[in-house]
Amino acid sequence: MDLRDELPVDHRLAQVYRVGAGLCGAALLVFGCLGLLDGLAFFSTHGERIAGLSTNGLVSLISIVFAVILIAGAVIGGNTASTVNIVVGTLFFLSGFVNLALLDSGANLLAFGMSNVIFSFVTGLVIATFGMYGRVSSKLPHDNPYWRRRHPQASAAERERAALLGARAALGRPGGQPS
Repeated sequence: MDLRDELPVDHRLAQVYRVGAGLCGAALLVFGCLGLLDGLAFFSTHGERIAGLSTNGLVSLISIVFAVILIAGAVIGGNTASTVNIVVGTLFFLSGFVNLALLDSGANLLAFGMSNVIFSFVTGLVIATFGMYGRVSSKLPHDNPYWRRRHPQASAAERERAALLGARAALGRPGGQPS
């Protein structure tokens, strides 16, 4: 069985994934468009300041690409939005490490400064957290589709117990207790 079949379209988790992807995508889209509208040099290693971050044309373009990916995930919703958030968040987080190593070097093609590195770490963490919400935890409720997927035997046993209790209750035995 595919996990997409287990998470109902109107499940409350789908809203968290969509909102997270949409908000982060919108912020990146605004940042990227501001950079492109400012006519920044595409490969400048010194960059210009936009919204407190050092940027060049390449960073603006990359921001727009990731914004489109996040917004597409938000439009699709469900597990797709969750997965997109986790992947993009992880990429942002890894970008922070790579660009931290490239600060003050000639290979700093994205013109990153320390504020950009911190932004990458924080944004990556926020986006990934939106994607992992209700999906990654040691204490997921047993009615959570991700818990059921990871624990198929226990989930089946719980469904059988619930069905048995429901049948006993239907026979008029209060609390499902045998008489």
